[in-house]
Amino acid sequence: MTDMDGCTIDVEFGGHKIPVLAGGYYDRFRSNPDLDAIARDPAAGNIDFFRRIPKQKIESRIGPVWAPNFYYRSSSVQLLMPAPVSRLKAILPEPLEPLRACPGYGLVALTFFSYAVCDNDPYDEASIAIVIRRPGAWGPHALELAAAIRRRSFHAHVLALPVTTEISRVRGVECYQLPKWLAGISVTIGAEVRAATQAPDGTPDLTLRAPAPDFVDVPSQSHMGANTMIHQIAGRWHRTTVRSNTLSFAQRMLPRDVTLSRHGGPMSDLLGGLGVARPLRLDVVRDAQLVLNMPEPFTMPGSG
Repeated sequence: MTDMDGCTIDVEFGGHKIPVLAGGYYDRFRSNPDLDAIARDPAAGNIDFFRRIPKQKIESRIGPVWAPNFYYRSSSVQLLMPAPVSRLKAILPEPLEPLRACPGYGLVALTFFSYAVCDNDPYDEASIAIVIRRPGAWGPHALELAAAIRRRSFHAHVLALPVTTEISRVRGVECYQLPKWLAGISVTIGAEVRAATQAPDGTPDLTLRAPAPDFVDVPSQSHMGANTMIHQIAGRWHRTTVRSNTLSFAQRMLPRDVTLSRHGGPMSDLLGGLGVARPLRLDVVRDAQLVLNMPEPFTMPGSG
């Protein structure tokens, strides 16, 4: 499954032959772009944010790769939903712990991403993740949650991460050991917000619809955030940080006009198994820049 409309060529990546856009960013730069050339692309917009972040060649499970990965233009739609802590604990690997939003309930984030301009060429992605306590954190959950909201910095464990292109799938599985597979995904932010995923066989999985919210546009680097995925690679704990420079966004608490339909695919079944309730919050990002770092190993507090 791919969202590529142009001609493709096969490139070698980690021992795999992968189709990418002929003449696209990956074909031209192999994840180590000439930022002056990117700046001349009108679709990329202002890229000054990325000029102060050096790329490095880093060893990975499949050999050296350039990192971090740059996402010059992206958008997303996210629903934050409560779910019983008992269900979340049953699926989280120990010693990860759900961050409680209220007694007996944690939080599940369903997010649809659209990456219009990035180092790996355009693709879409969907995610189901459990918001977790920061490893080593202690004290009241309410204080940790309030601090995470204030800093726009959450920790999460990703359960599902389908994507629309083979290079994003292979990179995510081989370098990050994330649960990625190919699926049809669409994200539209216009007069109405729409997002959808398909099951691997092409049948509908999840669909989301909501009226377009009122957006706030902010100057670059005035609304920064940093979320961290906690996951295992080859049996060892790693953390992967995604830094965000949000430029246009909207947020609504307790939205009552959001329609999330489940059609029986893997994402629908996963949400059903987690027992998610009505959304607590709708976040729509119309324009953002992202920096995806490579996983770094760490020692889980309390281990050993």
